[in-house]
Amino acid sequence: MTSTKATPHPWKPIATPAEDESNKGLNEKICGRDARAPIISKGWHSRGYLPHVDVGGLYQGITYRLSDSLPMSAGVPPAVTPQSHAEKAERRKQIEQELNKGYGSCLLRHKEIAQIVVDAWLYFDGKRYDLVAYVVMPNHVHVLIKTYEGFPLSKVIHSWKSFTAHEIIKCLKRGVLAGGTPALPGHPSKLWQNEYFDRFIRDDRHFAQAIDYIHENPVKAGLCRHASEWPWSSVGK
Repeated sequence: MTSTKATPHPWKPIATPAEDESNKGLNEKICGRDARAPIISKGWHSRGYLPHVDVGGLYQGITYRLSDSLPMSAGVPPAVTPQSHAEKAERRKQIEQELNKGYGSCLLRHKEIAQIVVDAWLYFDGKRYDLVAYVVMPNHVHVLIKTYEGFPLSKVIHSWKSFTAHEIIKCLKRGVLAGGTPALPGHPSKLWQNEYFDRFIRDDRHFAQAIDYIHENPVKAGLCRHASEWPWSSVGK
């Protein structure tokens, strides 16, 4: 897989799925006013865990993590359903705070593995999505993209996880990591946690906040003093 350099994509106003008559009622679900109703609108889906909005033309902030990154000892209570918008937001905040504590194998701290993840994002930049911002943390990642019609977010994320899992395992088997080969977080097929968080960008203010959050994540986790010091992010790229 050959990578290309990501280029910044300025915020441009876009039509949300709620503006499409076929998505009547979607805006209420996005904003949490109908969080307990069945998910039946076009573009929404759930695999029994988290609900996702999956429509082309949206800017989407995405978080996914290694399967061993949040042990029971972290103290995050299991998700209960149904949940209000506020409850889901609070649980997401708790999870991201715990992720920054560095639980698990933290395979992504190795430069060889972090590069595999970044290359996977870069490969289809401009082909299946626009890559806007990203950061690879030791046990999870944050990435912001603009989705394309014909390339559902769920399938894009699945392709990232599938490809990187295979490449990471091959890297571990070659034993090329500095400091020795760490233990895999469970079975190789379960390298990544099944689910992911996604949040669509509402406006230019939210867009700027999302990029700032992604780039400042290593600073907030105490991994560096300035965002520009973290090598596995899109700061300055």
